[in-house]
Amino acid sequence: MQHFPVFLDLQGRPVLVLGTGEVAERKAAAVREAGAAVRFAATFTPELLEGCALAIGADAAEAELQALAVACRARGVPVNVVDRPGLCTALMPAIIDRAPVTVAISTGGAAPVLARMVRQKVEAVLPPELGRIAALAERFKSAVRRRLPDLAARRRFLDGVLGGQPAELAAAGREAEADMAFAAALDAADLALPGIVHLVGAGPGAPDLLTLRALRLLGEADVIVHDRLGTEAVLEMARRDAERIFVGKARANHCVPQADINTLLVRLAREGKRVVRLKGGDPLIFGRGGEEAEALAAAGIACEVVPGVTAALACAAGAGIPLTHRDCARAVTFVTGHRRDGGVDVAGLVRPGQTLAIYMGIATLGPLREALVAEGLDPATPAAVVERGGTDRQRVLRGTLESITAEAPAWVTGGPALLLVGEVVGRSARGWAAAA
Repeated sequence: MQHFPVFLDLQGRPVLVLGTGEVAERKAAAVREAGAAVRFAATFTPELLEGCALAIGADAAEAELQALAVACRARGVPVNVVDRPGLCTALMPAIIDRAPVTVAISTGGAAPVLARMVRQKVEAVLPPELGRIAALAERFKSAVRRRLPDLAARRRFLDGVLGGQPAELAAAGREAEADMAFAAALDAADLALPGIVHLVGAGPGAPDLLTLRALRLLGEADVIVHDRLGTEAVLEMARRDAERIFVGKARANHCVPQADINTLLVRLAREGKRVVRLKGGDPLIFGRGGEEAEALAAAGIACEVVPGVTAALACAAGAGIPLTHRDCARAVTFVTGHRRDGGVDVAGLVRPGQTLAIYMGIATLGPLREALVAEGLDPATPAAVVERGGTDRQRVLRGTLESITAEAPAWVTGGPALLLVGEVVGRSARGWAAAA
């Protein structure tokens, strides 16, 4: 974060606007809308800053603007000099006003025009009636706190009513009915709602490959329990004040044992928390989501599974490899590259017209190659390793099963990697594998 966003209370407080002309008038009009008492000046003297909550420089001589910036820094007064980010300690954002809701957008002074473009796009999706919904919540703020002293229960209640009938009535201008619906919902609210765990697939790590449901749950979660595949980009989509607990696992290197993760999820839910267990790819495809769901069910904890884009789909799409093709592959098999005891097992997997998507197979490439060949697979069969598939750091190594076995161990850089084997891999060079 380049700058920390903050909102100033300017009601009745002096704001100095240094300069004359259209830009100065426009800046003055903006702070007047927030209740500021504007103090205009064409030239700068330090006395002008007495009592000021903010200073703005526009359409003034360079020496005057420099003096203003120096004096404001010395006195701790926030200062904005138009189109001069180097002189600023405060930036004027592009504003969406849905009072009492205010949305401010800034590019840190790099591209104000871009900030205005973003504002227009955001403004198009925010209903003009949003302020009425916020006003409804404000009218009941004290009552909600008294009725629901537990923070988690209060958040869950507000999530429901502000996305439900009371909000719809408020947006329609039916204030009295909205208040009645809100009050009825509050009277019926549970003082301590039961916890729930959502096993959420994070996909390959690109935030725009999250499902809409996953995005919503990340915004509602009290706690996010994530592994090493729950990337920072995805975690940035979560609610800012949600607790984050890292329980990362890699093959043969468990930060937190699976049994302890199961116990943690049960404990958090019993505390009444809404828990998102964020797992790379899809929770039920080599993600141990089944084990966690079983543990939650045994403990009587509500659990929902939210599917995600699994590695085979993301890697194949990013590398331009069709997992199935009516000319050469009518089936695709997802298989792990190692058993729990560290060995490999590919018995019965080698069949014509099939694609193999092998997860976690880089460490056992040699034994995998031997086992597949023993099952009848030609070592010259096209193959590819896709590392960090579906992200902007994706890499693809193409060849045959024989060449991949020799080259991949030195080629991979430690990121999640998937091995694809089958005739379809040889078809990916036909003009549509732009991402590779």
